[in-house]
Amino acid sequence: MPTPGSAARASAEAAQEGNAQLGWLREHSELGVCVLLFALGVLVLTDAFTMSVDIAQRGPVGPRTVPFVIGGLFLLISVLLAGDVLRGGRGEAEGGEDVDLDEPADWRTVLLLTGVFLGAAVLIVPLGFPIAGALLFWGSAYALGSRHHGRDPLIAAGISLATYFVFDNLLGVPLPGGPLMGVL
Repeated sequence: MPTPGSAARASAEAAQEGNAQLGWLREHSELGVCVLLFALGVLVLTDAFTMSVDIAQRGPVGPRTVPFVIGGLFLLISVLLAGDVLRGGRGEAEGGEDVDLDEPADWRTVLLLTGVFLGAAVLIVPLGFPIAGALLFWGSAYALGSRHHGRDPLIAAGISLATYFVFDNLLGVPLPGGPLMGVL
């Protein structure tokens, strides 16, 4: 027959065991990143295996190659990281940035970047990638603090045109040209 104190002891032992398990999970929290990387690797490989490539296959290296490499690397990194964590390896706390955690978030910058991104997404079809991309790069530079009003639009236009030519001409990925289609 259990004594009145034995139930309290059993409850205390169960609580200590639960705290020990919770402590072990806290000490090995990087395993969550391993699980996420493994799941991403499985997802990427599953999509690569189910991808139809009949139309897009142009040579020995097809559209499945990059997903196979990326998915395999996700799996490899997750297994290597899990092994390191289980052997006692720990991620280093970031000490390189001078960030004041007591300061509030810079919502102005976040909202400006969100607006620039959404604006570029809306304008890419009617204006084409070269113009929408230039607005995206210029607006992002402005939102992040650059105030060189003469230089920034020129650099943004150059990056946008270079990106357009690389994707459209070299890689064969058609991007909308918009009104500049006949000029480019």
